[in-house]
Amino acid sequence: MFEALKQLPQDPILHLMQAFRDDNRPDKVDLGVGVYKDDAGHTPIMAAVHEAERRLLEGETTKSYVGPAGAAGFNESMARLILGDSNNLVHDGRTSVIQTPGGCGALRMAAEFLRLCQPGTTVWVSTPTWANHMPLLGGAGLNIREYPYLNCETLTVDFPAMLATLEGARAGDVVLLHGCCHNPSGADLTFDQWQSVTELIQRKGLLPFVDMAYQGLGEGLEEDAAGLRYLAGQVPEMVVAASCSKNFGLYRERTGALMLISATSGINTAATSQLLNVVRSHYSMPPAHGAAIVETILADDALRAGWQRELGGMCERILGLRHAFADALAPVGDFGFIARQRGMFSFLGITPEQVRRLRDEHGIYMLESSRVNVAGLNDQVLPRVASAIRSVM
Repeated sequence: MFEALKQLPQDPILHLMQAFRDDNRPDKVDLGVGVYKDDAGHTPIMAAVHEAERRLLEGETTKSYVGPAGAAGFNESMARLILGDSNNLVHDGRTSVIQTPGGCGALRMAAEFLRLCQPGTTVWVSTPTWANHMPLLGGAGLNIREYPYLNCETLTVDFPAMLATLEGARAGDVVLLHGCCHNPSGADLTFDQWQSVTELIQRKGLLPFVDMAYQGLGEGLEEDAAGLRYLAGQVPEMVVAASCSKNFGLYRERTGALMLISATSGINTAATSQLLNVVRSHYSMPPAHGAAIVETILADDALRAGWQRELGGMCERILGLRHAFADALAPVGDFGFIARQRGMFSFLGITPEQVRRLRDEHGIYMLESSRVNVAGLNDQVLPRVASAIRSVM
């Protein structure tokens, strides 16, 4: 049976990771892998996470299953984190949250649920979008259509083209939006643009689906959720996939959440029962450890305050690197868009040949699309990276 299978090409990001590991140059720089790095080039465990794990280790009494929905405390905490403590949607029964194996699990379970609701559902995704959106959503049987998002000349949001294309969407279609820190471009919608998209979604009868993978790493926890919260307050139904990988640093713990917002509490109860049945038929129960860490942090005032300070420091560091990077590249062009973008990623707008020269001649690794992880820079390597980029331009 297996002998008929053909080997697939390696994922571009995984291939880049392997090439970087195989490079013996001591001054090599990895700007490809999408994880946060500190000034020393490490992806640290946050202090609040260390303390929460210590408490869990001392107090945990069982490894029994948590159930298909996951931990109730985690789910409630995530609803409040995403929507805000005072949001009526948290309290009126129209909202439910389930724990998932990472943001990927949330996206895939949402796709399976949407297919159950309406076979042949069409979901509109931005061009570009995170590479894994396509297999996660398309693999569940959803029809994928694309709307223009990034102007490749200015590396800013091409909002008129986005709206014009979405005017062609039909009632019942799904629109996937990045909540903040657009991956891979770093170009986010302004609040005014969120309002315009909301008006279009309402008028066309579309279902908004927001991927919130980087809350807190753009401009702050509250600021990054402003557009999502406005949208949620205006529409009868909505889906949100959230990840704790970046803002809690829980990459390998696979901790995520899937939120449903429904028109009434009765509809939400029925919809959630169907969603949980989908979960049961896929992975049955989510892993517990990462969610227990998040719940412990968000339920303790001191731990939460410490986590927010550390997350705020990460956010400020990325913003500082963006401005410094744009300034360092100014002699060879206008790179001010880097400073105006948010989150970990930006496109440099250079050619694949220039990207290959950076790798081969300077040991600087990034995707051929020129997407860079700004958080992979630090005060020591930034001048050398900027100098190398200037030399290939």
